Amino acid sequence: IETHTVSGTSSGINAEYGVGVQTMYRESEAQTEPYTPEYVTEKGTVPELLTLASLSYTRGLPAGLAEVEMIERAREKRAWEKTLPPVDDVSQLSKRRAMMEELERKEWVIREREIEKLQQVRLQVLKQILEKREEDNNNTNTERLNAIWSKKQVAKDAKFKKMRTENIKALRKLAAEREKVEGKLSRRNVVSDYSSFASQVYAPQTRVGVFLDRGSELYNVKNRYLNTYEGLLELENSLPDFVTQPRIKLPNLIAGKGGAKKRFEKRLKELDETAELIKLEKEKQFEVPAPPRFLQKVVRPPPRPPTPSVETPSEEDEKRELAVIFLQQLLRGRAIQNMMQEGKEKRMELIDELRSTEALKPEAEKLNKDAKKAARAVQRKQRMMHHKENLANEMLEGMGGKNIGQMADFLSKELVRLQEEQRIHAFALLAERKRRMREAEESGKRQVEERRRVEEDEIWRQMCNCHQGTMETYLEDIIVRSVDRTADEQARQEIQTKAEKINDIAYEMESKRDRLQSENMVAELVYSFLLPEVEKETLRENVKREQRRHILAAHSVIHGQTADIEKEGESSKQ
Repeated sequence: IETHTVSGTSSGINAEYGVGVQTMYRESEAQTEPYTPEYVTEKGTVPELLTLASLSYTRGLPAGLAEVEMIERAREKRAWEKTLPPVDDVSQLSKRRAMMEELERKEWVIREREIEKLQQVRLQVLKQILEKREEDNNNTNTERLNAIWSKKQVAKDAKFKKMRTENIKALRKLAAEREKVEGKLSRRNVVSDYSSFASQVYAPQTRVGVFLDRGSELYNVKNRYLNTYEGLLELENSLPDFVTQPRIKLPNLIAGKGGAKKRFEKRLKELDETAELIKLEKEKQFEVPAPPRFLQKVVRPPPRPPTPSVETPSEEDEKRELAVIFLQQLLRGRAIQNMMQEGKEKRMELIDELRSTEALKPEAEKLNKDAKKAARAVQRKQRMMHHKENLANEMLEGMGGKNIGQMADFLSKELVRLQEEQRIHAFALLAERKRRMREAEESGKRQVEERRRVEEDEIWRQMCNCHQGTMETYLEDIIVRSVDRTADEQARQEIQTKAEKINDIAYEMESKRDRLQSENMVAELVYSFLLPEVEKETLRENVKREQRRHILAAHSVIHGQTADIEKEGESSKQ
């Protein structure tokens, strides 16, 4: 329905009225069925399959090992939630809290494993990126070095070329000066100049001062047919056909002795040999010369000297040698004792004098020594006692300070640990709460978006199916009508032709048939149509009768069993 509002001014009065229009025709195929969801769940039931509704293609589907582990954990969590004691049971609050803390610890462990896996994956990706960057840097450096090397090679070639040209120029100057060493002038030999085609007459050199191309622009031909495109086209059209389309006729090579065929084959053979030689030369240029194999110097190690050998002496010789050595030692010792005795006898007077002067000192020295020993013993005892007391005090103070320090360190660390644990637990609870809230919000938003997306997709699919069905129905109707029309026309034509033939045959038979033949035909018709129909009816009645008998027997058996079961149930209740 369309509503139009018309406003106008006539004699200063505003007139407005609405017009509604509706067509008489309506396309029934355009009406779509109302949207119905793909599944409906009962109240209070949440099928397990709906927990996977958030998964989609490339986002969890097709399912892998991680998705399977997530599903198993979700199942375990649901089973664990069923085993939790109720919230309103105050006696089991501690048990519920312990179970929840244990589950949180397990979840934290699983989360840490996932984080470690992600870190490993990131490390692998970072390693690949670093390797790729290193490879790119190496490639860049290699390309830079190659570019610098190529530039240096070009500069080297240019320098070598310049040196070569300067060398040739200097050699030419030296050759020219060598000809004029004696200062004699040679006259020009005109005959030799004109007889040699490499002389200055036929091929003058530019360095001598002859420029053959000087003033060549004066001899340039300026023609319209050569300088313009239209002139070239006109010139091409004016040329005969054999110029633009040449026709080449190969000579007839006649087999036999000598002749053009042998010369042609000989020329082909020479060209093939030349091409092979050029190819071999090109390949030799790029080949790397191999080092000589049989010209390498083989350094041999110097020969070893012969191993010396010692004759093993006999046992008697060895014993004799040991006895001689022992005798030498005895003789040397005895000689030293004799020398000492001789020295003692020579200095006996000095020894006696020293003994007489030192005979009075031992008693006084002995008294002094005893006093010193007693004082030193007392001092040593005092020092030992003082040292032991110091050691005992130090050990006691060290042990007490160590124990006190360890206890204070343990208490401070335990206090810090408890504070950190409480703080981490509080953070974990806050993070878990925030995560659950965000997950709930995100899951709600995701479900709403996915539901809206599914509804829009379903509406679009229904619309497309509707339009497609309308088009297919329209085309099918057209095709069926055309097929029916053609089949009807063909059937009518065939029936008409067959009817004409049958009528002709029937008229001919009617004209030739007598009364006996007519009666026989009637009898055959009765036998062919009436008697088979009667037999069919009797057969149907017999089948129905047999079936009715079997059905009655089955009913009786079933009703009897049900009656027995009802009696047994009533007796068990009583």
